[in-house]
Amino acid sequence: MAQARRFDHVGITVADMNRAEAFFGVIGFETEGSAHMEGEFVDTVTGLAGSRSEIRVLRLPGAETTLELSAFETPAHEPGPEAPRPTLAGLRNLCFEVEGLPGLVEEYASRGYGLVGGIGEWQGAWRMAYVRGPEGIILALAERL
Repeated sequence: MAQARRFDHVGITVADMNRAEAFFGVIGFETEGSAHMEGEFVDTVTGLAGSRSEIRVLRLPGAETTLELSAFETPAHEPGPEAPRPTLAGLRNLCFEVEGLPGLVEEYASRGYGLVGGIGEWQGAWRMAYVRGPEGIILALAERL
C-alpha cells in the first residue's frame, strides 16, 4: 500500500518574495536556492496554463524540512484576506519551537509585524504567540518553559 515517507516542505504563495524571505529570516531560515519555474511540468501540476513563477527554498540550519516560497509572474497572484482570522478554514499557521520568544516578538514588531492576539502561557510548560506576517501568514512561535 502506498504511504508517505517523510514530510518534505510547505509551499507558500507570496506577492513580495524579498519581504517574505526576510520575515522567515528573523527566526533563522536561510535561502538554500532559487529558480524560475515554467513549462509543461509546472502547468500540469498547478493546472495553470502558461504559468511562470520564482521559487525560493528556505531551510533552518540542520533541518530537513523546507519552506518553498513562490511568487507568480504569470498568471498574476490573487491576494487573499489581508488579516485572516485564525478561524478561517484552511491552513491556520506555521508553528516553530523557538528560544527567546519575547525578543523575537520585539524583533518582528520593529519590522512592522504585530501579534494577532497576545503572548499566552499554557500550564507553565509553553509560551506561545501568533505573529502576522506578509500575505496574512500567521507564524506561531512556541517556547518551551
